[in-house]
Amino acid sequence: MTHLAEQDIHFFREGTHTQLAGKLGAALQPGGEGATFAVWAPNAEAVSVIGDWNGWDPGADRLTPRADGSGIWEGLCAQARHGQVYKYRVFASGGHSTDKADPYALASELPPATGSRLWSLEHEWTDEAWMAQRAATDASQSAMSVYEVHPGSWRRDNGEFLGWRALAHALGEHVTNMGFTHVELMPVTEHPFYGSWGYQTTGYFAPTARYGTPQDLKYLVDHLHGLGIGVLLDWVPSHFPTDAHGLQDFDGTHLYEHADPRQGFHPEWNSSIFNYGRNEVRSFLLSSALFWLREYHFDGLRVDAVASMLYLDYARKHGEWIPNIHGGRENLEAVHFLRVLTEAVAREVPGAVTIAEESTAWPGVSHPVADGGLGFSMKWNMGWMHDTLKYFGQDPVYRKHHQGQLTFSVVYAFNERFVLPLSHDEVVHGKGSLLTRMPGDDWQQFANLRALFGYMWTHPGKKLLFMGGEFGQRREWAHDGELDWAQSREPRHAGLSRLIGDLNGLYRDEPALHLHDFDGAGFEWVAMDDAAASVIAFLRKGAPGGPQLLVVCNLTPLPRHGYRLGVPAAGYWREVLNTDSADYGGSGIGNLGGVEADDQPAHGRPYSVPLTLPPLATLILRLEPDAYAA
Repeated sequence: MTHLAEQDIHFFREGTHTQLAGKLGAALQPGGEGATFAVWAPNAEAVSVIGDWNGWDPGADRLTPRADGSGIWEGLCAQARHGQVYKYRVFASGGHSTDKADPYALASELPPATGSRLWSLEHEWTDEAWMAQRAATDASQSAMSVYEVHPGSWRRDNGEFLGWRALAHALGEHVTNMGFTHVELMPVTEHPFYGSWGYQTTGYFAPTARYGTPQDLKYLVDHLHGLGIGVLLDWVPSHFPTDAHGLQDFDGTHLYEHADPRQGFHPEWNSSIFNYGRNEVRSFLLSSALFWLREYHFDGLRVDAVASMLYLDYARKHGEWIPNIHGGRENLEAVHFLRVLTEAVAREVPGAVTIAEESTAWPGVSHPVADGGLGFSMKWNMGWMHDTLKYFGQDPVYRKHHQGQLTFSVVYAFNERFVLPLSHDEVVHGKGSLLTRMPGDDWQQFANLRALFGYMWTHPGKKLLFMGGEFGQRREWAHDGELDWAQSREPRHAGLSRLIGDLNGLYRDEPALHLHDFDGAGFEWVAMDDAAASVIAFLRKGAPGGPQLLVVCNLTPLPRHGYRLGVPAAGYWREVLNTDSADYGGSGIGNLGGVEADDQPAHGRPYSVPLTLPPLATLILRLEPDAYAA
């Protein structure tokens, strides 16, 4: 009757199934007449499909429990048609019933309506070349500069949401102009409360209807791939909302979540926590993750709130959590799930990446599972983000006392495969925008932010910047409007955008800035301890014998002339980027295109360059042995 074979049931109950979409849930029959339904509700006394075609009559289309003990109810509704809305009426013990959205629904009603919608997912993809190239590319050695986007508040049309297709073209043009390699969409899985930004997910297989149909979302991914832009999806397996139509108490029992609130309720987000120890729940989540990568061609998943999954005492006080079987605080079931997840993605979707938002010192998040790690491709570097923003938030007069906040990240920079994030979390809840978090007057705020971006783009690690940061939006992000695009055209804001474009181009084109993002072979300190001047300098190196880059940050408003730095080789060091350039809105102080190294030793090196360091700026110089000042 349904598409569930005996092997599907085995893998589902084993907790290893990764392809349940179209097997559980609703599947339209060939020709579009009728649909099969299958839903896991092992403790229900009865289940009916109610929908547009049967007048929402719970007696019209009752499902039958499978005889294999799987807890799956299934049936055929001959009158069901594409686009119609439906739910399951789940009858629990004691006569109580609840109308539930389909956990495996492929589409949903436009919120605030909460029904599931019968849908098919056909789409003629045109990104074959992209997908082939992705599978053959080593992301760890490639440039990855990610533009994080909340689709509902990036840009609007007379106050209304842009649909996926309009967004595809507008976003594609902007990201191309800015030079980002990837877009990361904040969660677009269906969510009842828009103000959750997608992080309170109910539709683990359904894109939100706010921006169009599933095909419209596929069009966006397809179009961006055609422009050479990767697309990442923010995915939330850490918790789910308690809305009555959702997964909570699905069959009258705590099916997807733990029954004990010390394990099953998240006190920080007032939501429920998945029971990762239940095999069928793991199969549900694995299938969701792989579904977005396979069916929608997303290039990777940014996995939200991994720390909250790993620790049983996360956001809990003493006595509010239950230790594991060894008496520890580690969530062993979640660890197992994450390892199965990352291995499944690596095995089944060549070239796709998994990126963990993990805010603690859990060891080996991005190390292979075979070596005891969690197997993620990369991990957000929250320590770098916290220390760097704290440093740049200091008045420059006090920065000499906080030099370690700037340099400490290199001590552990290669312990994990890091992404450097300046995400949406840093520009909300009263924190202000990146620009207004910088000290000083308007000119100094822009100079500080330009210097920060110069430092970020040259620091080892992949890059992520939340929308609006690329032009220095003044107000903090608000999800109920759009970015201040008129502001982006003002001179200083436009200059900042030009800098981001040039940084992205340099990062992409210079192997020294991305080839060794994850290993120490590409980084070497030149000067890290001149706290009195608030100056740091380091080398970035690519392949042996290839160009080297010298990066210098002067993080006070005082220009410094004749500042001598040791370099490894004679030759002409061309100034390839100066964040104080007048083109970016700076004062235009610099080195007139570059400087010739002389044989005066410094910093333990046989040669050195005397530089002019502009105020509150980052310089990038490239050794060009055959190019001289003449």
